[in-house]
Amino acid sequence: MQRLHQNDPSGHLLEKGKENIKHICLPADISEYREQLSPLELESYYQDGLLDANRLNKAVLKELLMDLGQYGYAGQIGQKPTPPGGGMFKVANIQIVDTLPLAHQIIETFRFWDKAGTKDGGAYTAGVKISKLDNGRFLVRDVKRGQWSTEERERIIKQTAEADGLGCRIGIEQEPGSGGKESAENTIRNLAGFDIMKESPKGDKIYRADPYSVQVNEGNVMLLRGEWNREYLQELENFPFSTYKDQVDASSAGFAQLTNAKRVRTW
Repeated sequence: MQRLHQNDPSGHLLEKGKENIKHICLPADISEYREQLSPLELESYYQDGLLDANRLNKAVLKELLMDLGQYGYAGQIGQKPTPPGGGMFKVANIQIVDTLPLAHQIIETFRFWDKAGTKDGGAYTAGVKISKLDNGRFLVRDVKRGQWSTEERERIIKQTAEADGLGCRIGIEQEPGSGGKESAENTIRNLAGFDIMKESPKGDKIYRADPYSVQVNEGNVMLLRGEWNREYLQELENFPFSTYKDQVDASSAGFAQLTNAKRVRTW
């Protein structure tokens, strides 16, 4: 079948890794999607990297790319629900570093929290810590992420703030409605004494992530090596079709605060 989403029926079954499933995957062009080919011995049926050099030649594939867009093309032609190297985020351009810059090289540090409140289910709470450096680049230093209850979430947010120190500014997302306002106010009270602000999200997630994705794609974003790297990169790579978007949301909001990004748009 064609792939439409990271967690479509094929993706769900492949993630489970059930032994009774035989996976045959034939992308139209293995010059871009060779990693999708399964089993590998089927490569012998390809001509110049094409599965069907007559019906799906390079000219036809180019037209399909224009018609379907990069995401539709990746799913239907490449059998992968994200384009090569990532969709909106080209994660291959992100450098992973082992040490922090010197203190004088760090202009400002911000941790933004995208909050959820269901224990062991639903969306994740994610707090992404980003520093702006004096060379114009950005360093993602840490990600705290989990499916926590409201009480556990607030405890972890406070513990993280204490560990980060007063030099790290804090932001939280305020969801629409009275419940979102109350939740934001509770977190602010919980973090009395810290430099904290709240922000109400405006526009869709893709639009809010766009400025951050530009810096990622230009190679201006680095990650500090850590156990959280894999899940973080995977979410960016599959965005906006990733199952969860909490880390992207928190990163985009934190980046906007560090750059004072003001975008004019009519809502």
